[in-house]
Amino acid sequence: MNGNRVTTKRRTFIFLNILISCIASSMLATALTTALPAITTDLNIGVSTGQWLTSGYSLAMGITMPLTAFLITRFPTKRLYLTGMGAFIAGLVICTIAPTFSIMMCGRVLQAVGNGIMTAMAQVILLTIYPIEKKGTIMGWYGLSVSAAPVIAPTLAGVLIDFTGWRSIFYVAIVIMMVSFIFGLFAFDDVLDTFKKKFDVVSFVLSAFAFGGITLGIGNISTYGMFSTPIMASLLIGIVGGILFVYRQFHIDEPFLELRILRYKEFTLSVIGSMLLYLVMMGSSVIMPVFVQSILGYSATISGLVTLPGSLAMAVISPMAGKIYDRIGMKKLFVSGAACMLLSNLGMVFVNMNVSLVIPAVLNIIRCVSIGCLMMPFVTWGTSHVPKHHTADATAVLASLRTIAGAIGAAVFVGIMTLVASNSISTYGERSMIHGLNITFLAMSVGTLFLLGIAVFLVKGTQKKEN
Repeated sequence: MNGNRVTTKRRTFIFLNILISCIASSMLATALTTALPAITTDLNIGVSTGQWLTSGYSLAMGITMPLTAFLITRFPTKRLYLTGMGAFIAGLVICTIAPTFSIMMCGRVLQAVGNGIMTAMAQVILLTIYPIEKKGTIMGWYGLSVSAAPVIAPTLAGVLIDFTGWRSIFYVAIVIMMVSFIFGLFAFDDVLDTFKKKFDVVSFVLSAFAFGGITLGIGNISTYGMFSTPIMASLLIGIVGGILFVYRQFHIDEPFLELRILRYKEFTLSVIGSMLLYLVMMGSSVIMPVFVQSILGYSATISGLVTLPGSLAMAVISPMAGKIYDRIGMKKLFVSGAACMLLSNLGMVFVNMNVSLVIPAVLNIIRCVSIGCLMMPFVTWGTSHVPKHHTADATAVLASLRTIAGAIGAAVFVGIMTLVASNSISTYGERSMIHGLNITFLAMSVGTLFLLGIAVFLVKGTQKKEN
């Protein structure tokens, strides 16, 4: 079925189903950060081992994303999306009954695979079934599930853990996903065109080494150290695999992932912008709780209350950003979003041990609003400049690279803070940690300055294009 022939009622049902399932799946991407201490105690494992429940999740996501471009064009929409939901639900069930770490890790991998399929498909489906004048708005609403949900999740998880235990996180997700699955049986339809395409095993293996190696290496820098053997080996495998993967895509008749779409300037800028955005977003999401709890000495509950207003602000601004994009295009939205993010990061450079919690909370709100303004408009803007038959490839490329950027941000910025703090103890004493935080946000400001530079100098004033 052609996406343009979908009725308004069917389109609304599909959108609601996508929204419900993606909220549940996106929350599980970060909820375990709060549950990790309880899980390590119950399963009798160390923290370094327990972190694999999050880093392994990112690894599986990184491997799955490039594969989605092939799956979307090869299998019927409804069957594939329900399969993604089914894999995610199976992973949730395994985690609720897992007696050991290894079994729970299998459940997390299944969740990551299901989430990867659903996330990539959701963007392609929505960009296909909605007309150009509504794409920005609808992607803004969709942005709630992939931006606000992961940020709010740790706070909600903390409440569940305190009252009912860490496994209740998965029970809640199962209920939501089962409702979504049943709803999807009636709501979904085959809205994307499919065709027979040869599965290139070599390309898939190379992409797994490339995306998996880089994600795994970067994501564990804070655990093992940048120049440790495990990290250097993972990065080397990832880089070599990436080079071979790119070379192969340009030298075979049917690329596993069509990288030639990077010749479209606007799409390439949207990819770079999304990577820089995720770099700062994931870095700040990890640093802020450390700042409130470890540096200022407040409880986890207070930490959640400091970051919660920003999450709510992001939830409010995401659909509004879509409407703004629909009306004024990308240039002004890009410039204002990047400028506000730069302001929020620079503000954190000057905080000290005596700062009122209101100030970092307000700065976090500004940062989250900026993220909400840019996240989904980047996807809408970039893919609108790519031919329709390459939309699946475009979303796979964008999602894969921003996932890696997020892992880099979380690892690198934590590493910067730890390194600066440890090297400045003799000079700053008990203020060494706050000094490390200041320098870390200065580094984030540099990254955001690059983002602002792209917006000011490389993005044209007229941005809309029907692909």
